[in-house]
Amino acid sequence: MLARRLASPFAAAAAAARLLSTAAPAGGGGRGAGRGETLGKRLLQLIYPKRSAVVVLRRWAEEGRSVQKYQLNRVVRELRKYRRYKHALEICEWMRTQPEMRLLPGDHAVHLDLVAKVRGLASAEKFFEDMPERAKAPSTCNALLHAYVQHGVREKAEAMLAEMARAGYLTCALPFNHMMSMYMASGELERVPEMIKQLRRYTVPDLVTYNIWLTYCSKKSNVKSAEKVFDLMKDDRVVPDWMTFSLLASIYINAGLHVKGRDALVEMEKRASKKERAAYSSLLTLYASLSDRGNLDRVWNKMKQTFRKFCDTEYKCMLTSLTRFDDIAEAMDIYREWESASGTRDSRIPNTILSYYIKKGMIEKAESFLSHIVEKRVKPSYSTWELFVWGYLGNNRTDKVLECLKKALSCLEKWEPNQQLATSIFSHVEKTGDIEVAEKLLVMFRDAGYVTTEMYNSILRAYVKAELMPLIVEERMEQDKVVMDEETRRLLKLTSKYPIGEVSTLMS
Repeated sequence: MLARRLASPFAAAAAAARLLSTAAPAGGGGRGAGRGETLGKRLLQLIYPKRSAVVVLRRWAEEGRSVQKYQLNRVVRELRKYRRYKHALEICEWMRTQPEMRLLPGDHAVHLDLVAKVRGLASAEKFFEDMPERAKAPSTCNALLHAYVQHGVREKAEAMLAEMARAGYLTCALPFNHMMSMYMASGELERVPEMIKQLRRYTVPDLVTYNIWLTYCSKKSNVKSAEKVFDLMKDDRVVPDWMTFSLLASIYINAGLHVKGRDALVEMEKRASKKERAAYSSLLTLYASLSDRGNLDRVWNKMKQTFRKFCDTEYKCMLTSLTRFDDIAEAMDIYREWESASGTRDSRIPNTILSYYIKKGMIEKAESFLSHIVEKRVKPSYSTWELFVWGYLGNNRTDKVLECLKKALSCLEKWEPNQQLATSIFSHVEKTGDIEVAEKLLVMFRDAGYVTTEMYNSILRAYVKAELMPLIVEERMEQDKVVMDEETRRLLKLTSKYPIGEVSTLMS
């Protein structure tokens, strides 16, 4: 949903340490404290996960310095902000061993959330079970519910919500927001209105509720429902944020209501700021979808004046927007700026340029650009090679299709099957009647853990085209755990009158 700016670990540590050092109380460091030395600084400068926060805490105490709970809570908050969960968890665990630190349910809730992130759901459940009864409050129940939602464990999430209802813990919108997010992620959109009705029986919707509700309207492409939700929001005196107007603008623009879309973008931009930085990326995308080059450039220039440095997400949004205007020259200028300014070497940024070249059929330009990014030590990703698979399919370069598919699959530990990609490749190969390529494809997809009946049917159609008979098809399908259908049987019967094609024996 929300685009998130992720700084490098070093930059994040430095920024957070500066924040905490300015907040340190005068004289709070104890004897022997160096100038500007704070516990927060020490903890945030650990950076590397293998280093221990507990060692830092022990040394600080051994130096005779005081450790305040509120200081540690601030450090944990900063560490979570920059996704340094291991060190945050170590601090929480250390606090739990200090008898003088009185932990509240909210502290246990943060601890549980970190356990789920670092050690997994089973450990989080065990942590909840072992918690003192007084700590099993709405905040800790919400933390466990959130863990269930994050791990997609629907049954346990629904059971937890029911348990919270029985305990009288459904006093705010948060648990319902968690549930609606889960249903949205799983595609069960019909459960969202049902959950909102349930929410209204216990409490009132908040800003997050309304933004999820508008997201639901967006997925349903329902303008009238979105406007009704926005009116209800005003009735409930919930103040909209930039995301609210971003969602409204998107709904209007997709419905062709460009005047209303522009009005929503004006309201959205009023709420964009240094603190709400993600709004700018959304503005770029939405103005591009309106084909409004003037406002696209204006927002980009405004960002240059507002921020010292752009993040990868912002570069990607601008590059994608420029390619929609076919302005590849300006896109390349901005790409070179990213190349010199960013140290991430994130392949998603050059992929925007590659995607443009490939969609325009400029395969040689794409190949040349690929060579360039590799020289600049950008490692091509699965998505990079998939782009080339599509490009070479369009150019009937079957040998290159197989080469790039192999490279794409080698980038992943586990492939999430792309049925459209697999179908398109097999459809192309079966038309050529090249049974050797068809059989090689089957081996590649088998190694990736994805074989279907339709793949075998496609291979059989290639055999029909080549007027050859495959061997041991039934045995191979049984081994691959796929079943024959009527089309398989028809094709086997058709190929049975042809001479044997020995490739099937070799590739099996």
